[in-house]
Amino acid sequence: METAARADLLITDAELVATVDDARREIPGGWVAVTAGAISGLGGPGDPRPDAERTIDARGCLVTPGLVNTHHHLYQNLTRAYAPALTGGLFDWLVTLYPLWARLDEEAAYVSAYVGLTELALSGCTTSTDHLYVHPRGAAT
Repeated sequence: METAARADLLITDAELVATVDDARREIPGGWVAVTAGAISGLGGPGDPRPDAERTIDARGCLVTPGLVNTHHHLYQNLTRAYAPALTGGLFDWLVTLYPLWARLDEEAAYVSAYVGLTELALSGCTTSTDHLYVHPRGAAT
């Protein structure tokens, strides 16, 4: 990969850069350059780094591509700790929670999406899809 002459962002001195490429390369002390939202260069401690608008020191951190979550139900964040649903099997869980989900409104859908997407981002997930098969009361059509 060619390194951009000037990157928007340079992440430096990572404990480990996991490239997740076909060779499954791992680069201790590595760096990653990002230009226009895409990786524009990477290297190890001895490789020349591009100049950058912004630099992040990643000492002690693992740097990896954004993770992908292909199946999520963001609205379920609101009921995941509902005690009556925690002790049975799947059918018990569904029978207990469907009546609660049936009463969701637009604000509940918004809050649950906000919380769920924030949690995903904090865990390293940058891409997700949601399966919202219950439709909130009062939702715009």
